[in-house]
Amino acid sequence: METLITYAITVAILAYFLLAYRQSVKKRDAAARAAEEKGKLHSGGPQSQYPLIDNSYCIGCGGCTTICPEGDVLAMLGGKAVIVNGYKCIGHSLCADACPVGAITMVMASPGVGADMPFLTPERETSIPNLFIVGELGGLALIKNAVNEGRDCIDTITKRFAEGDDKPAPGVYDVLIVGTGPAGISAALRATENKLSYVAIEQDQEVGGTVAKYPRQKVVMTSPVQFPMHGKFKKLELSKEELIDFWHKVMQQADFKVRTSEKVLDIKKGEDSIFTVVTDKEQHRARGVVLALGKTGSPRKLGVKGEDLPKVMYRLIEADHYINKQILVVGGGDSAIEAAMGLGHQVGNKVTLSYRKESFSRIKERNSQRIQECMRAGTVKVVFNSTPVEFKEDAVMLEVNGTVEQIPNDFVWIFAGGEPPTAFLKKIGIGFGHQDITLQASGEAKQAALSKKQFAKVGALEKELAKSAS
Repeated sequence: METLITYAITVAILAYFLLAYRQSVKKRDAAARAAEEKGKLHSGGPQSQYPLIDNSYCIGCGGCTTICPEGDVLAMLGGKAVIVNGYKCIGHSLCADACPVGAITMVMASPGVGADMPFLTPERETSIPNLFIVGELGGLALIKNAVNEGRDCIDTITKRFAEGDDKPAPGVYDVLIVGTGPAGISAALRATENKLSYVAIEQDQEVGGTVAKYPRQKVVMTSPVQFPMHGKFKKLELSKEELIDFWHKVMQQADFKVRTSEKVLDIKKGEDSIFTVVTDKEQHRARGVVLALGKTGSPRKLGVKGEDLPKVMYRLIEADHYINKQILVVGGGDSAIEAAMGLGHQVGNKVTLSYRKESFSRIKERNSQRIQECMRAGTVKVVFNSTPVEFKEDAVMLEVNGTVEQIPNDFVWIFAGGEPPTAFLKKIGIGFGHQDITLQASGEAKQAALSKKQFAKVGALEKELAKSAS
């Protein structure tokens, strides 16, 4: 009798936990479907790099869904990992690293999405031989990716020149680098390491690219990276100021060769395969060219009456320089939200954030949480479904749900993105298309390599499980 009672209790406990597990799975799947539907409302799909999941290998461990810093890019649905918000992916690749069986591979978005992107080979070479594009202009975000691409691109050039018979002519650089953001700096330092002659051209007065324009104390790095002339840079998070200070120290040690306040106007390749790079100051000749221009280009303007007033700006450097002011920030991306939060924490500021849509859709998870906190605390007032229609000396006319309101105002910051340098790239003859075109020829080889990697991981996992069981 006692055995029967014990058995009944055991069965009841197992049934309880099984029911609880099924309910948790249902809730998890429902949340995943809701996130997927929300993602469809905000985006047509992944914008550049994103995780491709081979469900024939996925074992449903869920590790990939929790490690991404951008939030719910992936979720578990039906016991398998799926993409629910591909547009949030900016290429951390942590999900691929976390997968114990190699079921995740980072790939580029579909040709339809990437049709406005320059045609690039896997080595980042454009349709013009020895002219390369690195950094976010090629479709990938993250400082880590930019540093890696700048470094690897120079290695490709170095190997190519070493294998060729051509010798550099007098007055001709081995490589000319356009732009000194993380990709351009990395490329220049690698050129020094590889003993290539080079010069870097920067149109701004300072190096650093987009990073130099970030708000003060913005956290800009979250992954270790192998940095030329330095080695492994292991710090996971650091501010904009810390990163730029690090760059300056390395560049000083490397005798960094840069020409600032010089804008590239044209690039032509001669019959002798030498590039002539025309700037607003002079001409330079080089055997290879690396474009590390960035993607944002010139700030995009709204075309609103009064936008030419001195109080209207497109870049925020020092938020703590503004106190006791009435401020309007326009935009719904990470830059706009970070600027609004930075200004909202200064003494006496009244900050309004105007966004034309009904909710934020493409912001980092940590910014989504922080802006909600600011809204609750009253440091930032967010007005959705709103658009500025006129800027005045001491006010802003804001259209909210079809009704125009006037609010007091001292300063306006507009974060509406930038005009990418597409026209310039087409002018110099770079073809447009998608990288997937260049991968088709080597698709079978890549799949074979991937399968080998997956089987190796599965084999190692099986051995580990067998060892634990014994």
